[in-house]
Amino acid sequence: MCGRFVRKSTLTEIKDEFDIGEIQWAWEPSYNVAPGQEIAAVVKNGKNTLVSFRWGLIPFWAKDEEVGYKMINARSETIAEKRTFAQLLKKRRCLVIADGFYEWRKSEDKKIKTPMYITLRSGRPFGFAGLFDTWKSKDGKVIQSCTIITTKPNELLTPIHNRMPVIIPAGARALWLDRSIEELQQLLPLLDPYPARDMIAYEVSRQVNSPKNNFPDLLRPLKQHDASGS
Repeated sequence: MCGRFVRKSTLTEIKDEFDIGEIQWAWEPSYNVAPGQEIAAVVKNGKNTLVSFRWGLIPFWAKDEEVGYKMINARSETIAEKRTFAQLLKKRRCLVIADGFYEWRKSEDKKIKTPMYITLRSGRPFGFAGLFDTWKSKDGKVIQSCTIITTKPNELLTPIHNRMPVIIPAGARALWLDRSIEELQQLLPLLDPYPARDMIAYEVSRQVNSPKNNFPDLLRPLKQHDASGS
């Protein structure tokens, strides 16, 4: 799964990286984004638009908003088969902006969990594959929320965790955001694991375990790993 991530790039960097034409959210960095919080995303509304969603999908049909905490991720392998996600995959795709994400590597006896930070070698921000929806309560409360799609791990992530978030390659972002494209044969191949050679992972402080901790020093490396596990 993907349960925590980081957004630290400046608004200027984000605008350049994602060709943002309109901004509908006051950008702010976060070094320990957790479920239930507001996350930054790009959607296509004629032009690439920066918006915010609550992390944890609340489908339009949900009876209450608590279901969102159970739907922070969607599995790529079954996404086209589940009614909740199938229509969103066709019509409501987004890119969740991130600079990296955390995952916890278990010891052999599974008693110790070591937090790891995973990011791109390039240091550039990237977009997780996301799906979004709009929910309205009986008293008129409106919440826009999203989920992050996950897939099987690449060689770098395999020793760390059995899942990883889907990162949409820069060259495929336009396709992913294009609402006129609904063919699964064009969309599903984008949900493969990101190449391990283009990523790095390293140990970070256990302070990241608490979402209350949110500061740059959480990203300070303790020990670095590569796809070979060294």
